[in-house]
Amino acid sequence: MEVRLDPQRAFPQTLRSPITVTLLASFLSLWLSATNLSAQIDPIRPESETKPTFVLKQFLPGQSLHMVAYGDMRFTDPSVAKGTNPTVRQWLVDKIALERPQVLMLTGDMPFTGDKTADWEEYQKETAAWKAQGFPIFPTLGNHEIYNDHAKGIANYLHNFPGIDGHRYYSALLGSVEVISLDMNLPVGPHSDQARWFSTQLQHLPAQVEFLLILYHIPWIADEQSQLVASLPTRDAKILRGLLTDNLPRIRAKVVVFNGHIHNYERYEVGGVEYVVTGGGGAVPYPILIRGRHDKYQDSGFPVYNFLTVEVHDHQLEGVMWKIIDPDAKTLNVEAKDHFIVKANPIAVSAATKSPIKKPSPHGEQAKQ
Repeated sequence: MEVRLDPQRAFPQTLRSPITVTLLASFLSLWLSATNLSAQIDPIRPESETKPTFVLKQFLPGQSLHMVAYGDMRFTDPSVAKGTNPTVRQWLVDKIALERPQVLMLTGDMPFTGDKTADWEEYQKETAAWKAQGFPIFPTLGNHEIYNDHAKGIANYLHNFPGIDGHRYYSALLGSVEVISLDMNLPVGPHSDQARWFSTQLQHLPAQVEFLLILYHIPWIADEQSQLVASLPTRDAKILRGLLTDNLPRIRAKVVVFNGHIHNYERYEVGGVEYVVTGGGGAVPYPILIRGRHDKYQDSGFPVYNFLTVEVHDHQLEGVMWKIIDPDAKTLNVEAKDHFIVKANPIAVSAATKSPIKKPSPHGEQAKQ
């Protein structure tokens, strides 16, 4: 915004000498620049920022939805057993395929080394059953995706997830559910593109959305042990959590945040938001010796290889954490170790039920908005 000063109107008669006017005008211009008043005027957002990146038209408002969420697998050569457990990793992949989810959400660190084409080829090989079923996969970038060559790692990630159409952060509308995936490797400061986009998306959620699911690799809330030993959450994670908290009063949807990075399981309820850490996909397990009282999961069993089923039905979201009972057993199996229910906001339910429910095709096309 350019500011032009009219000396005859800007200054009283007693201050209209040429020298005085010049000095005052210069001072005022400097002050306007320093306070950046133009930056405080919210520009008109492009349509691409206010609407979901993708709309999956096979999912309709009010429709039941069966999803799975998990992460931290570290796909690599099956002969490598240090840092990842190839037996557990493959078993979990196959188990998830048996779940036949309509949507799969991945919380990051899928490959062991992101710039290694061979690790991504192993990902494709081990997850062939997923591709055969054709369900949409929504990933988020972790730190292992950018090992060692950052640019090559990003390129490999985007190549192996063609469904996100080259987007490092994006949103997807699935009937009464919206998924937002953010990139931990991009800036989230107040003037960053990602933070501006995230805030705009929160302010323009479609009225039909009953549940907003957010994917980000680094935990936004963590146990005392992770705070002390690993300095988690990071500064960026706290900034994004703050943006969410600031926007919560205007959000009618209930929010669940899914994180990874910690190779275990944690869950918190803060300010009406569920924060779930699910990083038990096969990477070397992390013991949590100190679980704070705010952690809803207090089981001391270890290791915690796990995945979550997320069921949306009858205007509520039901999450179940499934943990491998004994990863050293000859025959692996899981047991339900955590359970939570989130009920939709009645206002959001009213908006969602305005659209008639029709039987969708099993796996429709993902449509770019």
